[in-house]
Amino acid sequence: MVCDTRSHLIASALATVGPSYDCPLLEPALVEASWHLDIDRLLGDSGFDSEPNHRLARQGLGIRSTVIKLNPRGSRRWPKTFYRRQMKRRFHRQKYAQRAQAESVFSRLKRRLGSALRGRTDASRQRESHMKVFTHNLMILAGSSS
Repeated sequence: MVCDTRSHLIASALATVGPSYDCPLLEPALVEASWHLDIDRLLGDSGFDSEPNHRLARQGLGIRSTVIKLNPRGSRRWPKTFYRRQMKRRFHRQKYAQRAQAESVFSRLKRRLGSALRGRTDASRQRESHMKVFTHNLMILAGSSS
């Protein structure tokens, strides 16, 4: 999910089955979100830390700053790649703290619209997830979700 930390509107959401590695999902979610938002700073947890993700955000989509918590990957002190080294040097804890707003969006969505999906097939669960995101955004725009 990609959301605006100020308004809590969801710009992009992908639904997948089961626990999985989320890192490759950032690219399609971020590309879709860039159609809906002007993204100045990207915040993400260590699950999205990869040089291709940093490069996509900075070079591919023109995002000025990425604040993604580094995944230490063993005992190596300094990352080998350009953007990961830059993150190690210039990590902004105060800006990263705003990532908690994304967790608030998850919490709000589940609290207001339920955490369970009733669909029996993967396709119907995906449609239901997207409808919950759409409803969440409508509730925010209507001002009824405060």
